[in-house]
Amino acid sequence: MPSLPPPLLALLLGALLGLCGLPLSWSVLSVLPLAGVLAYAASARTVEGVPGRLFWSGVGYFTVHLWWLTAFLGKIFNFPPTGVLAFVLFIFEGIFLAVMAYPLARLVRTPQARIWALAGGWVVLEWTRFLGPLSFPWPTLGYTLLPTPAIQIADLGGVLLGSVLVAGTAAALSGALLGGWSVGKQGRGRPVVLAAVCWTAALTYGFTRTAGEGPVQPMLVLRTSFDSFSRATGDLTPEQQLQAQRDVSALRGPNDVLVWSETALTAPASGTTLPQFPGPGISGLGVPPTQSEKQQNTVVAIDAGGQVTSRNHKAKLVPFGEYFVLYDNILRHAYGLIENVIGFRLPAVEPARSIAPLTLDGVQYGAYICYDSVFPWVARSLTRQGAQVLVNPSNDGWYDGWGVQQHFMMGRVRAIENRRWLVRSVNKGVAGAVNDLGQPVKVISSGDTIQALSVRPKLLTGRTVFNRVGDWPALLLALGMIGYGVRLDRRW
Repeated sequence: MPSLPPPLLALLLGALLGLCGLPLSWSVLSVLPLAGVLAYAASARTVEGVPGRLFWSGVGYFTVHLWWLTAFLGKIFNFPPTGVLAFVLFIFEGIFLAVMAYPLARLVRTPQARIWALAGGWVVLEWTRFLGPLSFPWPTLGYTLLPTPAIQIADLGGVLLGSVLVAGTAAALSGALLGGWSVGKQGRGRPVVLAAVCWTAALTYGFTRTAGEGPVQPMLVLRTSFDSFSRATGDLTPEQQLQAQRDVSALRGPNDVLVWSETALTAPASGTTLPQFPGPGISGLGVPPTQSEKQQNTVVAIDAGGQVTSRNHKAKLVPFGEYFVLYDNILRHAYGLIENVIGFRLPAVEPARSIAPLTLDGVQYGAYICYDSVFPWVARSLTRQGAQVLVNPSNDGWYDGWGVQQHFMMGRVRAIENRRWLVRSVNKGVAGAVNDLGQPVKVISSGDTIQALSVRPKLLTGRTVFNRVGDWPALLLALGMIGYGVRLDRRW
């Protein structure tokens, strides 16, 4: 029976990894296809074969994990075949994996050593996806632990510590797959045993975590169903949206803090009052561009008199959604062609220079906008400054399929990392409350009409290990896996 060509087999292994990485109850099984990816890449006969195989695995992985982007692009251009443009991103992500793998493949030559070096390099690469203006850390291995109690280790080292557990386990299994668990008789089987010990410790830690106690702050959140493209093109006027939200907000209780979604309000930057908002509460606020200033995407705290008491700008702009590379330079003509097709001007948004909790009636709210929830440092920074509850006004109407659930999944891990309740008010996504264990307490995720939901998050204080030290535990362990690979190679 003829064997599959290496690129095709690598592509299939990556696609299986992407399938296991979807937000499903069995996502933790991703360690198995990842073990296959690592073993197949590490066993290449040439140095160049290692990054080549990892490139094709990366393309398959990202294609399945981010397949919803094809529907998004087809919708925005009003021509489904344009969804093929998403493959540019999938190919670039495969290139990043190959670039990571090449120097490691030259550093260590034996398959066993390469497995560990690639596993550690994979986690380091995930960390780099949180950096820079084009950062896109959507597919991170640690999120696959969410269906298990092991995800609770995120309060020790963030979601990347979960990635270390997944990658390390996959490396141990890859070693067994290649026929040798370690080097030397005395070390035989140690990586698999160590992985089992780590899983036992992580699960035990998770089972022993209990929800925190604190005063309750009643809140009313909305799940709206506005079409994002109608809002962008002006077919849905701000007045129509505002009145619909005001009508359903009348359901609030006497002590409820009202929360509206991203850009639920529109007003000039010079305004300090928003009488159209039935405060007290928190809302996303879109500020139109002027001749001297860019468009602003902010979240504001508004008191009962309509006075804006504090605000934050969006901390991380969406690449090619709110931030466009070389928009005012050599690519201006190309962007102009896109604007003619989609029927509206591509936004140029002013990013935040700093962020701080919003203060309302003595409570500190860690409010951040939509895409900010993908970046652990945003919620971590707000909590370090005293935020007692996390609030995420969002607009998930741009996403399709798994993208909505993936975005909500990431927000749940932010609650675990900082041990704070998370409250979401969203357009076409998952609205409601998540406790400090990352467990959805009360949510609504579907419907074609505006819905209001009363939630009762608890105000918590204190700081986690992750809140104090960030990603350092995960990064040191990832570098330790690379170092272990070097040690194996030298002993061989």
